[in-house]
Amino acid sequence: MAKTRAKKIEIVSSLVEGLKAAKLIVLSEVKGLNMADTTKLRALLKKEQVGHKVVKISLLKLALRRLGIKTENLQLTTQVAVSYADDETAPARILKDFSRSNQQLKLLGGFLEKEYLDAGRISALASIPPRPVLLGQLVGALSGSLRGLATVLSGSHRGLVQVLSQVKK
Repeated sequence: MAKTRAKKIEIVSSLVEGLKAAKLIVLSEVKGLNMADTTKLRALLKKEQVGHKVVKISLLKLALRRLGIKTENLQLTTQVAVSYADDETAPARILKDFSRSNQQLKLLGGFLEKEYLDAGRISALASIPPRPVLLGQLVGALSGSLRGLATVLSGSHRGLVQVLSQVKK
């Protein structure tokens, strides 16, 4: 009995440590996934530096409460997988993409900066591109605007040069 309690304490402590720095925590049901699919999912998550653990609901709730996250909105009835990262979209994006080809995986909800999000909002969050892509889009938008401004400003100089060259003739 004492060994089981010690193991549970270790699991909760490990979970608290992993979730502490996470910006996004996604809860999913992985019941029914075979070992090959589970291994594939873990590899995808690890590649993007996303933590992933399957835990009992009671231990998950205990870990979340220790982090100051309210758990009363959680309506969980099965063992859950917890995926977490300091990236605001990676866990949701990877899990949603994986669930398209593996219907056994179901998004249950999660937490963004300690705020509860239902499965629909997690799914919407998954559609946001990764941070590097967003930064690239921002740079592209800014450089396009600056390029347009430079063209407009240089246009008046060209016009002046053309007028002066006509006057010279």
